Amino acid sequence: MPQKKTHAPVVDVTGVGINATDTIIDLPRFPAFNSKIEFCSANVFPGGQVASALVACRRWGLSARYVGSVGDDPAAVLQSRELQRHHIEARLIRIPNCLSQLSYILVDGRSGERTILWKRDSRLTLLPRHLRQNWIIPSRALLVDGHDAVAAAHAARWAHAAKIPVVADVDNLHPGVEVLLQHTDYLFAAHEFPARLLKISNLLSSLPAISKRFGCRVAGVTLGRLGALAWDGARFHYCRGYRVTAVDTTGAGDVFHAGIVYGISKHWKLDAILEFSCAAAALNCTARGARGGIKSLREIHNFMQGAPRSERAFSPEQLRCHARSQGRSS
Repeated sequence: MPQKKTHAPVVDVTGVGINATDTIIDLPRFPAFNSKIEFCSANVFPGGQVASALVACRRWGLSARYVGSVGDDPAAVLQSRELQRHHIEARLIRIPNCLSQLSYILVDGRSGERTILWKRDSRLTLLPRHLRQNWIIPSRALLVDGHDAVAAAHAARWAHAAKIPVVADVDNLHPGVEVLLQHTDYLFAAHEFPARLLKISNLLSSLPAISKRFGCRVAGVTLGRLGALAWDGARFHYCRGYRVTAVDTTGAGDVFHAGIVYGISKHWKLDAILEFSCAAAALNCTARGARGGIKSLREIHNFMQGAPRSERAFSPEQLRCHARSQGRSS
């Protein structure tokens, strides 16, 4: 049941979504099918899309509130303790006799890329009845993920009515996600998501289509080491990725979305928001765990000054050409 206390102070960002407890298993290489391999180490870290993003927001000076579900196991204790340690106001829906979300993450020691094995009890599903309007309204931004999209859409409706910007981190077609998109201002999805949603594989066509269909102010995708791409209704914005020696890519997307929220809170232009978010995400890959490489604002800005960049996924001419074509077709 929800906590009885319902009063909530104004915060810079409220997050509604996933927390998880991650066991990071470091491997010398990714195992072949039907093989046996000795792992290098195994460590338990707090994670989860929205919860990790809020930790980054707090590191950068924003006040934060988290709304999500946990079981009644040691993982729930870990999540509660970590939110408290980072001074994040926690509105936890506690489900009795239930395991919290768990993930086992296999990290390839050669590349830092990860493969995630996860389990979430269906009883952890966040529902609209779990939410309180005054957990959402007294905030300057709302961050949601698409896992419990029906509840996220419920929160986003409240935020939209109060003119609070809604940022969505979506990676798959969970039930209710299309309704959520109708109440999303800034969508930054996994790069595979637009094709899953619209059956349009070309991002330069699918992002404007998403923006037009759902009314998103910005529709974008993360591209891993190649950066991020966004459409603002008039033109494309592409940020090349920052090169780092990756130790563990877990949580890069979470920190990227924290950067989006931070940039919005500072009223930065979209290009500056993308540069900061990509840099913060890249740096997070230099340490283990979803939150292990969250750097300070000074470290991120210093890194941005001279860090090597990835190759381009799109040329400026490609972006201009497709933007012009959108103007002709509208």
